[in-house]
Amino acid sequence: MQFLTASASASSSSAPPVPRSAHLLRVSRPPPFPHLRRRRAPHLPSLSLSLSLAPKPPLLLASRRSLFFTPRAHGDHHHHNHGHHGHGHGHGHHGHGHGHDGAEVHGSGGGAAVMRMARAIGWADVADALREHLQVCCISLGLLLMAAVCPHVAPLSPVGRLPAALIAVAFPLVGVSAALDALVDIADGKINIHVLMALAAFASIFMGNSLEGGLLLAMFNLAHIAEEYFTSKSMYDVRELKENHPEFALLLETSGDESVHFSNRSYTKVPVHDLEVDSHILVRAGEAVPVDGEVYQGSSTITIEHLTGETKPVERTVGDAIPGGARNLEGMMIVKVTKSWEDSTLNRIVQLTEEGQLNKPKLQRWLDEFGEHYSKVVVALSLAVALLGPFLFKWPFFGNSVCRGSIYRGLGLMVAASPCALAVAPLAYATAISSLASKGILLKGGHVLDALSVCQSIAFDKTGTLTTGKLMCKAIEPIHGHLDVSHGVNDPSCCTPNCESEALAVAAAMEKGTTHPIGRAVLNHSVGRDLPVVAVESFESLPGRGVVATLSGIKAKNSENELAKASIGSVEYISSLYRSNGESEQIKQAVKCSAFGPEFVQAALSVDKKVTLFHFEDEPRSGVCEVIYTLREKAKLRIMMLTGDHKSSAMRVAKAVCIDEVHFSLKPEDKLNKVKAVSREGGGGLIMVGDGINDAPALAAATVGIVLAQRASATAVAVADILLLQDNLCVVPFCIAKARQTTSLVKQSVALALTCIVFAALPSVLGFLPLWLTVLLHEGGTLLVCLNSIRALNHPTWSLGDDICQLIDGLKNYISAKLNSSSKFPANTVPL
Repeated sequence: MQFLTASASASSSSAPPVPRSAHLLRVSRPPPFPHLRRRRAPHLPSLSLSLSLAPKPPLLLASRRSLFFTPRAHGDHHHHNHGHHGHGHGHGHHGHGHGHDGAEVHGSGGGAAVMRMARAIGWADVADALREHLQVCCISLGLLLMAAVCPHVAPLSPVGRLPAALIAVAFPLVGVSAALDALVDIADGKINIHVLMALAAFASIFMGNSLEGGLLLAMFNLAHIAEEYFTSKSMYDVRELKENHPEFALLLETSGDESVHFSNRSYTKVPVHDLEVDSHILVRAGEAVPVDGEVYQGSSTITIEHLTGETKPVERTVGDAIPGGARNLEGMMIVKVTKSWEDSTLNRIVQLTEEGQLNKPKLQRWLDEFGEHYSKVVVALSLAVALLGPFLFKWPFFGNSVCRGSIYRGLGLMVAASPCALAVAPLAYATAISSLASKGILLKGGHVLDALSVCQSIAFDKTGTLTTGKLMCKAIEPIHGHLDVSHGVNDPSCCTPNCESEALAVAAAMEKGTTHPIGRAVLNHSVGRDLPVVAVESFESLPGRGVVATLSGIKAKNSENELAKASIGSVEYISSLYRSNGESEQIKQAVKCSAFGPEFVQAALSVDKKVTLFHFEDEPRSGVCEVIYTLREKAKLRIMMLTGDHKSSAMRVAKAVCIDEVHFSLKPEDKLNKVKAVSREGGGGLIMVGDGINDAPALAAATVGIVLAQRASATAVAVADILLLQDNLCVVPFCIAKARQTTSLVKQSVALALTCIVFAALPSVLGFLPLWLTVLLHEGGTLLVCLNSIRALNHPTWSLGDDICQLIDGLKNYISAKLNSSSKFPANTVPL
């Protein structure tokens, strides 16, 4: 998969100082995936992995808060990942992440000073142990509920101090870490959800409502653990890729020119980072291929489902390419390494997936900026309600049996209006990116989903995109300069040994090493044939036109002092090389009068004023007609073909794949201008699907560029927005439907979040809700937004009617499954 060498590397950034204790655990060679770091998430099974793409900010796949706001240490002074602790807990809202788990704290800010003090007295260690711990939260909530029911239970009502004792035990379990986090944030001048909740909880103590303050913190932590659980369910877990990849490889030892064989061969176990290109490794049954390579000896069946979503196992034999991470199901192979670990398929897939999740769409970036300011506004409004309420609305400050106090109402507003639900609204973006990645569709950012959802047109390249790209040379036809025009007979000295063989030998020499479908077809056609030896002395590629080369050792016909020059490319390009208009027209006319007709793909070769026409056959991809039908009838897109081929060949393929709008004989700049024109005319943007270097300008200019990554050129991959790892177009409609589904879910989530804030804040300010119920409504709304967002894991549909049908089918399947399972266990009958 050559596309992996073209993916953009992560931008460099300065890393924080590393504690000395971390250096003590450094091994001589880093393991694979050095950018994967394990952090401590809430104590739920299989939820403790954090992923980051070094040197970019970390990405917690088990924490929904870190997904939307870049985790930052307090004041950027005391964020550490200590190797000896093995965790660095992140739980921040709105750009807030706590990294309080190191033994040393660097920096001179207020937050750093607080952390040094907390470390010195052991406060930080206790907070790290208790922070959002599932069992601790449950114990705390249980004790608080017991304290709430004690006065109402007859046997316990005489024990007056029991509720206070229960609260005294339960409150520190959730309050110790909350107090430290809030104090550090305040010292750094930050106001976020943790500060708001801590202020509300501890203010409740001073107001004599310590029970409500404890319930607030316990439910807040439990709700966040639940949200993180739902979020982790929605994420494409890169752990699976890491676990499918070995840290070591079996390097076969060779000496000199000795060939590699299975028998009598010793091997050495080496880290995958040490593997060099052209070395040979042994892959046994059940093992994973460590890096990209090709089968040197042996054959086997492999699976790449975890890489591309392709569920069907594939056969691999000598000469076949194998991507890094592929699982060898049976047999034993010797694999020749073709790419280093840094450029291997698996490493690049992980990088592109994480980069896609880190590249935030516009709405998410706006929420990042909005969150900090919004929290400060909430605090200001809460203070205004608490201080001005007695003067404007005659509320008491601390409340009584008749009316809730203004301070209590202000705390309720502070809790209800916290932007948790808004912060989690863009979760659908990350969920969709993960869902697409699991199917072998890699996006270079969430913003691609927004752009893709509004596009109204789609353009396809022909060769290699709509067609298989596996051209076959059907005929080689001399058409100009090969005959003695004056006598109308073949010139015996025209070519050696004959015109067809000489033309094929020259073309094969010029196309050696090419990735273009026509060049590969020429090389395949030359294999096994007795052709004259031709060497190329200089070489120049002209994208969209052809190739020019100087032939070594072959003198030009009209000059003994010059070497012969050859050109191969489109008929238009070759005919343009002849300055005489008459000669140029003769070549075009000869092409039109070709004995093989105009239906084939054609390329022309010019050598020393002799022109030879190559005819190639290309077949449409299977399933393309269904793809085009879906895009036209369900996605309602304008569909067109952009190709550099001549009209007859383009129309043949267009008719086969049911495309009505065809633009042919286009150079790269023509495709670029056409893409720009369509984008201006139709509005809403255009999707360009291609694979070759000729498509790169159009892919870059399109609203969204999509490439078939297995066959795409490095230039096309570099400018594309979406990479399709599977070599087919069947996933294009799925990708568009997923983009529309995701943007719709995000809009729904934002509306739901705002509704929840209004319906929780207004009754709280009016005094209708107690503080604990306000927290319950607030966190319940956040959970609803989470649940709505992870609907992006569902298969996308094109309309509301399809959604309803999908829901009904799901209910039918669920009911039938339940009925079938119950029928297997008939109820025991009791005799009368």
